[in-house]
Order: sequence, then C-alpha cells, then structure tokens
Amino acid sequence: MKSPVHRCRDVEHGRGQGRAGARANCQQAEQRIPISKDVITSSAASAMWFIRDACGIVCAIITWLLVLYADFVVLFVMLVPSKNLTYSIVNGTLFNILAFLALASHLRAMCTDPGAVPKGNATKEYIESLQLKPGQVVYKCPKCCSIKPDRAHHCSVCKRCIRKMDHHCPWVNNCVGENNQKYFVLFTMYIALVSLHSLVMVVFHFLYCFEDDWTKCSSFSPPATVILLILLCFEGLLFLIFTSVMFGTQVHSICTDETGIEQLKKEERRWAKKTKWMNMRAVFGHPFSFLWFSPFSTPDHGKAETYQYVV
Repeated sequence: MKSPVHRCRDVEHGRGQGRAGARANCQQAEQRIPISKDVITSSAASAMWFIRDACGIVCAIITWLLVLYADFVVLFVMLVPSKNLTYSIVNGTLFNILAFLALASHLRAMCTDPGAVPKGNATKEYIESLQLKPGQVVYKCPKCCSIKPDRAHHCSVCKRCIRKMDHHCPWVNNCVGENNQKYFVLFTMYIALVSLHSLVMVVFHFLYCFEDDWTKCSSFSPPATVILLILLCFEGLLFLIFTSVMFGTQVHSICTDETGIEQLKKEERRWAKKTKWMNMRAVFGHPFSFLWFSPFSTPDHGKAETYQYVV
C-alpha cells in the first residue's frame, strides 16, 4: 500500500493564483482530530479585546446613553421629588444596582475575547508540530488562514474564527461566543429587569400625578415631565421586548447546546449530547452559585474538553 498523501485544497476552491502559496502550507483532514483546547486558544485571550467597528462602537455608546437616560428620569423626575422617602430609597437602590450590573455585563461582553482562534497558524510547520497520525490532516479557514476547530465560524466583522460563535451583536460590539456568552446573557437579563422596573415606576408615577397636582409630583414642568416619562416608557417597552426575546433565545441555545449559526444553517450535530443542566454549567460555571449572576466572575468553560478540526 502506498503511504498516505497529505492533500491540500482551498475551501474557497482556489480563487486566483495568489492563494497557491497559502494552499501549499495548509492541510486538511478526512477524519476529525481531537486537539487540546490549549493548542487552539488565542495567545491574546488574556489581553484586552476590542473590535474597531464604527457601527458597533456607535451602538455600544447608544446603549450606555439609553441606560443613563433611564437612570436620570427615574432619579430626578420620579424618585427625588417623591414624598415617600422609603419608596424612593428602595426603588432608587434597586434600579441603580440593576443598571450597574447591566452595564458591567455589557462591558465584559464587549471587552472579552469571545473565543478567537489564532490567525495564520495553519502552516505546514505548525501542523507538523502537532504530531498528527499518518493520514490525519486538518482544515483551515481561507479567510484568516487559521486551523479551524469544530463548531467555529468566521466572523466578517471581527475578521477571526470564533469558537462556538452564536452571532455578532453590534450592541455589544463583539461576537457572542464560547468565552463571553455568559456576560451577554446577563446583559440581556439585567436590561430586561431594568426596563420592567422602570415601566412599573412610570405607571405608578402617572397614577400618582393624576391624583395630585402635576406641579408637586415633579421638579420639572408638567409638559417636560410628561415628555420624559413617555420617552422612558417607550424605551422601556421596546428594550423589554427585545432583550426578553434575546434572553429566551440564548437560554434555549445553551440548553440545546446549539448556537444560533448552527440552528440557522441546520448543521448536522457531530458533538456529544449533554443534559440541559450540564450545558448551563458549561457556560456559567460549575457548581451553581450566586456567581452565575455576577458579571465579575469568570466561569470555567471546560478546560478538559477537546475540540475537533473541521471545515
């Protein structure tokens, strides 16, 4: 029998002669190869991660401004002028805690490496250093020339392959992937809670002002008060619906262990099926604790897991 021949082909079917050199250095496989997670972890995983995308930066700034606007209306239009000190303290404290956790989750989701695969590592020398068995070859991404692990997809905005990429969210100016999905889920949850809380307070404030003199229930003029409350009501309702749907979608994806892209492309399941509780712990950490709800806690995403290279 002839010895196995390592074959090379460009997954984009060799567009142009300029890719000939890249094809010569990138190998591909007929069988998947379990590789330690440490091999494909980006060297910049511990460094600050920030995507320089104009649309994403604008959306992220808008997100913060909307939360700050809601905080302003809640504090200075509804709570500070209130005659009930206990009501103001309790609701002001609760609202600001939720808003702080929402913004902290947003910052962690935006500035955490979502699981980027190192660029340009699909070279003949590097693949040989993996000491693959005869006949085993690996797939590479033709866009970033990186060894592509199983369940990884290339993001055109981040310009990287992202492990377990769910989608790219402009509101957090980042991909939602293996390393930052927890923070994105917390962000949607806390924004939904903030929106619900503000809507409840707006309803109570309107009822209170209808029974009392409008000039006594706010430090602003009645027309300004009404406009500010209507804008907050519209903002709260819009974001409550949006983030609640997104939160439910993310929780469903985690429980079924199937990312948004995998559901959209209807990709064949090639990974082991686990229970819903195991999938939740893989994202939020093991064991279950209040740290699941903290954006300041970094979960263990399963360092013992192995990944398989695939197109």
